Amino acid sequence: MTDAAVTARPTPADVWAEMREGNARFVAGEPRHPRQDVERRHVLAAAQTPRAALFGCADSRLAAEIIFDQGLGDLFVVRNAGQVASDSAVASLEYAVAALDVSLIIVLAHDACGAVRAAIDSTALDSPELPPHIWRLIAKIVPAARTVLRASGGIDPRELDAEDVGIAHLHNTIDDLLASSRLIADAAAEGRVGIVGANYRLSEGTAVPHVAVGIGF
Repeated sequence: MTDAAVTARPTPADVWAEMREGNARFVAGEPRHPRQDVERRHVLAAAQTPRAALFGCADSRLAAEIIFDQGLGDLFVVRNAGQVASDSAVASLEYAVAALDVSLIIVLAHDACGAVRAAIDSTALDSPELPPHIWRLIAKIVPAARTVLRASGGIDPRELDAEDVGIAHLHNTIDDLLASSRLIADAAAEGRVGIVGANYRLSEGTAVPHVAVGIGF
């Protein structure tokens, strides 16, 4: 293999295939824990060249490098509760695209999300008042809850399936990301960056893709 082949920038599809392979190893209980040794640490001290950015929920069960069996310097990780496309999250992802030249953005939701549940519960007429910072965060999840609520025929909001709302919010998050960042939208349109929205199943360990931009599953 030539040096050019070794150093060639991976395509979004190449990186997503690697992420899926790593997740499959994790699910099977056969992780390799690659690129986590002392030598790797020393190599990265000078610079980072991650292949993907991951924007996920801050839930303690969504440890990105473990879920996708990646190593030091492989993923540029941005997280907040409910993976809400805040200004700081979008700016961090723009940095990953513009400065670090990542080929892929993974937006990772998960089932049984507390932020999604709080957004659902907040749509009930008798819902308690939330602390202002929490409310400002989950307010961006509420539209997904209302969409699913309307489609359900008007059941009690607290009976909604949080996973259904979470997946609707996953789609909304990617829409918000593209609408708020010309830089990322242009990179996706030009094929330089692919975006995959996936839902992580806590009990199974699988990252199930639901939406893609500029890349096939």
